[in-house]
Amino acid sequence: MPNTRFTPEDRAFLQKALELAAAGCGYVSPNPMVGAVVVKDGEIVGTGYHRQFGGDHAEVEALREAGHLARGAALYCNLEPCSHFGKTPPCVNRISDSGIIRVVIGTLDPNPLVNGRGVKMLRENGIEIETGLLEEACYELNENFFKFIATRLPFVTLKVAQSLDGKIADANGYSRWISNEGARKLVHHWRWQNDAILIGIGTALVDDPQLTVREEPGPQPRRIIVDTNLRLPLAANVLNDEHVIKTIVAIGEDCREREKIAEIENRGGRVWPIRNSAAGSLDLRHLMERLGQEGLASVFVEGGRRIFSSLLEARLADRLKCFIAPKLLGGGIPAFQGLLIGSIEEAMTLTKMSWEIIGDNALLSGKIQYPDRGEPS
Repeated sequence: MPNTRFTPEDRAFLQKALELAAAGCGYVSPNPMVGAVVVKDGEIVGTGYHRQFGGDHAEVEALREAGHLARGAALYCNLEPCSHFGKTPPCVNRISDSGIIRVVIGTLDPNPLVNGRGVKMLRENGIEIETGLLEEACYELNENFFKFIATRLPFVTLKVAQSLDGKIADANGYSRWISNEGARKLVHHWRWQNDAILIGIGTALVDDPQLTVREEPGPQPRRIIVDTNLRLPLAANVLNDEHVIKTIVAIGEDCREREKIAEIENRGGRVWPIRNSAAGSLDLRHLMERLGQEGLASVFVEGGRRIFSSLLEARLADRLKCFIAPKLLGGGIPAFQGLLIGSIEEAMTLTKMSWEIIGDNALLSGKIQYPDRGEPS
């Protein structure tokens, strides 16, 4: 049965709140993206969005713009207003004091400090509350936040650029350029939308990437190199530019390259000892836990095959973005290798998929579904 509680106008106003919320992408993490719209007599009288971490929340901005017109008006927001003191006072207090008489909310806030308390407090103040409008779209906008707040692990996206036969590099390990220019520009867009970019040492040694945002304006993410034995050269780009303070090198806990560690840290980079897995490589779950402790809610993984495969094996990857180029490389390096999958029934699959044509490349995106317990949590 369709939900008949909401009018077409309700949907339009909440859609506007969603569009406003998206403007905070890349600037508010680990907070969620939130937009708010104040409506009086069918007209928008105030709008706002959460612009940066620690700044005013969307509801406060919208109410400030609405001023005295907020009395008797409705407020639309994609996420439940906060009910606790954080870096700013609770939004529910401001809403209650403003004279708002109705609040339409897309999704409840999973943060245990909120999670229904905001709705309860507003109702206790005599405000009409409606929830669940455009709920799926509201959830998808903040999927990074929803995973992070529930698990304290970052939402992990794998970015793969491969040939038609599934190769990410030729037989000599050379990978520039499998994807096209349009795809590479899109990658820069995704970089600033994430808190961190992660690659393995193999990719770092072969490509010596900068891992920066250059094609468009946006915040520079952290740069993480998974390097068990600290093979990263001191001449590497990530250790010699103005963003070196954003570089983190994750090494094995038994790595003894003390002079090299000291030099990296002297330049402003950070070196994190991470416990080893049973196989002798880094324990990627431990690394993700450490990133979560740093408040990094999203990680964009750009290679290589060992990292891709290990994250899938550990069930730490959440989304795949795969560029497919119209090339056959034959005996090149596969995107994934060593996954312990015994049958089609045990296959990892994608859900909520989308296809897009980027020049002569195809882009496949989807959430990763594991065979025996659904989507990663």
